[in-house]
Amino acid sequence: MPLHHSDLNALLLALARRYATAAQESLGDNLVSIALYGSVARGQATPSSDIDLFVVLQEAPAGMLARRRLLQTVRDSLTPELEDLWTQGIYADFIEVIRSRTEARQFHPLYLDMSQEAILLYDRDQFMENLLGRVRERLQRAGAERHPVGRYWYWDLKQAFVPGEVL
Repeated sequence: MPLHHSDLNALLLALARRYATAAQESLGDNLVSIALYGSVARGQATPSSDIDLFVVLQEAPAGMLARRRLLQTVRDSLTPELEDLWTQGIYADFIEVIRSRTEARQFHPLYLDMSQEAILLYDRDQFMENLLGRVRERLQRAGAERHPVGRYWYWDLKQAFVPGEVL
């Protein structure tokens, strides 16, 4: 029997929380923040939803593959749960955007939606909370608007941000 929509969302949110706990154990003081964003954070998960995570590290090696290797033990520890979900027709996987603390201070387009919907799973010294708060303030000051288009939306930024700008 298929999972009810709210049950599916709760299941994927719980899996994201276990990811954050495993990342804390694996990375220790190098972990700064983990923010869940996307359909799971909005409460709109479907059987094909990914678990979108924005991960901030104190120090991050150059290159995406090197960064993903830092989190491989975390993914490996949760692979049996993901595989079990696949047998139930739930094709979730972890999709990580990994940034150093310095890189994360620069504006990223994901911050627009994250400022409205992110769930902070781990946030040392309120790093992401403060950063996303600054994004919300800038959006409000600029009169930026989020317009729905079917199941999606677009932002009218009214020149609120410059790509790569330090927040």
